[in-house]
Amino acid sequence: MQDPNNDGFLCVTCTAPVNIAVIKYWGKRNEKLILPTNSSLSVTLGQDELRAKTSVAVSSDFNEDKMWLNGKEQSIENPRIQNVLKEIKRRARKRLSDSENEADLLLKHVHIVSENNFPTAAGLASSAAGYACLVYSLAKLYGVQGEISDIARQGSGSACRSIYGGYVAWEKGKADDGTDSYAVQIAPETHWPEMRALILVVSDQKKDVGSTEGMQTTISTSELMQQRIQGIDKKMKLMTQAIKEKDFPTFAKLTMQDSNQFHAVCLDTYPPVFYMTDVSRQIIQLVHSINDSTGHIKVAYTFDAGPNACLYLLEKDVPLVVSFVQHYFPSSTMHITGPAVSEYTLTSDDLEKVKVQPNPGAVKYIIHTKVGCGPQVVTDPAESLFSANRKPKHESSLER
Repeated sequence: MQDPNNDGFLCVTCTAPVNIAVIKYWGKRNEKLILPTNSSLSVTLGQDELRAKTSVAVSSDFNEDKMWLNGKEQSIENPRIQNVLKEIKRRARKRLSDSENEADLLLKHVHIVSENNFPTAAGLASSAAGYACLVYSLAKLYGVQGEISDIARQGSGSACRSIYGGYVAWEKGKADDGTDSYAVQIAPETHWPEMRALILVVSDQKKDVGSTEGMQTTISTSELMQQRIQGIDKKMKLMTQAIKEKDFPTFAKLTMQDSNQFHAVCLDTYPPVFYMTDVSRQIIQLVHSINDSTGHIKVAYTFDAGPNACLYLLEKDVPLVVSFVQHYFPSSTMHITGPAVSEYTLTSDDLEKVKVQPNPGAVKYIIHTKVGCGPQVVTDPAESLFSANRKPKHESSLER
C-alpha cells in the first residue's frame, strides 16, 4: 500500500490469473448471488502469459467512484461491481476500529484501473481474472482477511476459482444465501510440474452471445441440461482423483468429454448457442488424430464459451503438438508466447498418421503456459496503473 506523502492517497496493485475449467460451470440456481447449478473444477494458468492487473486507490482528492478497463472508462454502477464493493466494505467495517484514520478510509471514494494482457470477452476467462484481481486488490486495500473467493463469485462465478493457484474446485453449495459456495484448492501449482497448456487463439473478437445470456437460455430451454447436472458430482470425484494421482489419460479424457457435453448442451439450447467454429472443430479432429496415431492420450482439448482452444498436455509432448498445429494451420505471422518450445521436425510417417484438412491462417497465435499461482501483490510502485498525478496512466500519457 503506497502513501508516500502521507496525505491520504492509498494505492494497491495486484495481478490475478486466468483459470480454464476442465469440469465446466454453466447455469445458475440464483442469478443475483451467482450460485451455480453444479460444482466445477479448473486449472489456474501462469500469470506471465495470462493475467489481469488492477490498481485500486482511495484519496481525499477523489469526488466520486470511478473505474477504467483496458484504457476505457466503465460505469462503476454495474450491479456486480457494486455487490463486490459493498461486500468488501461490509467486511472491512467489521474489522476496523473506531480510529479516525481507519473510519476515514471507508468514506473516501475509490478509483479502479484494470487491464488484461490478453483479449477481453473472447472466451479466455477475462472476467474471471478481472474480478478475482479486483476483489483481491480491494481486500488488500481495506484490510479484509480470510475467505474472499465467495466475494469474487458475486462478480463473476468462475472468478472465485482464480483466487487460488493450481487446481481448484468451486463447490456449488446448498445454502440459499451462498455461504457454502466458494473455491477450494485441490492441489497447488507445484503438484504436477509436467502439466502444460497451449491456448490456440482462433479469434480475439468479443463473442456474439455472452456467458450470462447463454446460461439463462440454456437453463430455461435445454432438456439435456438436467442430465448434465446429475452426472457432475461423479465427474468431479473422478477428476479430483486423476489430478491427485497425476493420471493424465483419465484427466484428459474427462476434460474432453466434459467440454463436448457442455457444447452439446449449448446446441440443445433454443435458439441454439454456438461458441465453437469450424476451426474449433478442426482442432478437435487434430487432437483425436494425434492421440489415435500414438495409441495414447497425449493431449486434451477444452473450449469455454468461445472458439479458442485450450490444450492440456505434458511438457514432453509440447514440441510435437505445436509442430502439428503449425503444419496444419500455417501462418507467416503465427507466434508463440510463453516458455520457449523445442523444435520438432515432423516426419513423413508423422504426417501419414495424423491428417486433418489444412487451414492456413486459422490459428492466429499460440500461448504456451504452465500451471500458475493465485493473485499476487505488486510491490514496485512503478508498476502501479496510476501515474504520479494520481490519474490512470493511460490518461496521463494522452495529456503529454
